[in-house]
Amino acid sequence: MTALVIGATGLVGSELVDQLLSDNSFGKIIVFVRRSMGKEHSKLTEHIIDFDSPRQWNMLVQGDVLFSTLGTTLKQAGSKGAQFKIDYTYQYQFAKAASENGVKQYVLVSAANSSPNSKIFYSRMKGILEKDIKSLPFEYISILRPGMLTGNRKDKRMGEIIGTPILQFLQHLPGLKSLKPISATVVSKAMIKATSYHPERINEYTLSEVFKLAYKSTTEIK
Repeated sequence: MTALVIGATGLVGSELVDQLLSDNSFGKIIVFVRRSMGKEHSKLTEHIIDFDSPRQWNMLVQGDVLFSTLGTTLKQAGSKGAQFKIDYTYQYQFAKAASENGVKQYVLVSAANSSPNSKIFYSRMKGILEKDIKSLPFEYISILRPGMLTGNRKDKRMGEIIGTPILQFLQHLPGLKSLKPISATVVSKAMIKATSYHPERINEYTLSEVFKLAYKSTTEIK
């Protein structure tokens, strides 16, 4: 298969690309980035694009599955409007181009507690994206909603530095397993497994289901 990836320079995206490059099910990995990953591989094609100019890249969005791990923080974006542009507009425009170009599968990393009706801006933004993605004519859509991510992130986020140890403790208390942090490695494994596991046209995975999906055996998937 040919995999398309946006968000490839981020925590999950970079891990995902590494796993895809070593996966024999994928013969070509095409990444769309704002800055180079600095990675070379015979299976890897890198397009450095301006997400604000879709006419320059929309016809390049052709393959079998689009993996979307694009996202930013409010601090990095500078304002809610700028964050919405990256986390919603860019993602939706890219997904729309993929669906129009005949890409059959879409796999999205969203967020826990996402809802278009949430009073929390971040959760509402993610929920609106999910809702609009579901209206696109992909053959299969997989939406993963992990909790706090762990891994070797280049830009250390204060919330993760403080929150991860707390959540690692709280998860052991009764009824709080849903707070368990999850590594980018596990999320990436689940994203790849999702391309072979289609119980429904639209499949949505909570934190515990992401863990289960990542470690499904080949027999279970088939």
